Amino acid sequence: MGRKPTINLNLPPGMRVKKGARGKQWYYVDRGRGADGKRRWEPLGDDFSEALRQYAERVKVFAAPAVTVPEILVAWQAAAMAEHAPRTRRDVAGSIKRLLEFFGNPPAPLVAVEPQHIRQYLDWRTGKTQANREIAWFSAAWNWARETGKTSLPNPATGVRRNKEKGRDVYVEDSELAAILAHADEPLREAMELAYLIGQRPCDLRDISETDIRDGHILLKQDKTGAKLRIEITGDLQSLIERIKQRKARIHGVRSLALICKENGEKLTRDAMRYRFDKARAAAVESAATPEEAKKLRIIQFRDLRAKAASDIENLRRAQRLLGHSSQATTEHYVRKRRGDKVMPVR
Repeated sequence: MGRKPTINLNLPPGMRVKKGARGKQWYYVDRGRGADGKRRWEPLGDDFSEALRQYAERVKVFAAPAVTVPEILVAWQAAAMAEHAPRTRRDVAGSIKRLLEFFGNPPAPLVAVEPQHIRQYLDWRTGKTQANREIAWFSAAWNWARETGKTSLPNPATGVRRNKEKGRDVYVEDSELAAILAHADEPLREAMELAYLIGQRPCDLRDISETDIRDGHILLKQDKTGAKLRIEITGDLQSLIERIKQRKARIHGVRSLALICKENGEKLTRDAMRYRFDKARAAAVESAATPEEAKKLRIIQFRDLRAKAASDIENLRRAQRLLGHSSQATTEHYVRKRRGDKVMPVR
């Protein structure tokens, strides 16, 4: 399988990574040297999650009982992630990358992992909330390994107290939304207005295509939950879509079918949306009349527009259906935490 690596020790045995000219990472299986003396590299692509899946298939990491944490994580991801949504697979890939940094350098034997090491991981990670998510995936992988006979050892994450989490409770006031919109460029303004009117996650907004607009509705499938929605195009939403189409019609040359696009017709990417929003928010902060207004503007994120949309709908059932939540209780908690429960006085 080649020489023992001295860098990227979080990768499973025989897996290597190379950086391209622009800093992009490409993954390979190192098959050692052939009869001609040249090293043989099997390409696995540039996506870490997909590379791990291919690695598991080619190297047969779960052909025998697992003995190390990296073996369990890689095998579980390859076998169990196909049924999950793309967003979940991306989250899992990032989590496993972090877990391998801790449990794969050097590879931790299963028999040596105890609850205290789970606690050490939770303390080691800077992002405390994200650390909870990563240990949850670690626990899922270990339970899968037990169910499939890869190990019979008890799950070391069971009973370990997670980091305390404080849910996000930001509500964007109309004046705050107007302040950011005043400094937003046209593509960002369209994206923000669309986010508020239909209450969808940023990733789902960016994926809406002109071909998804049919029979007076926007047809979409949420990336995170897989929930399918038909959003009626009427009122302000109809006016917004007409305005978007008019702007796109003025763009010369080839343009993307994505509903939200840049000035040159290209699809508005995640990084571009983030950059434009941060820029508009910073300008709004600079223009704030008081330090208190500036402080509130500074903590607003694009995703808060989804919560504002839900909070501004009086009918809880309607808000639940728009957001694609599976239960009304989820929507009720989502709304009440940000704006507070609406109550009447005694008299």
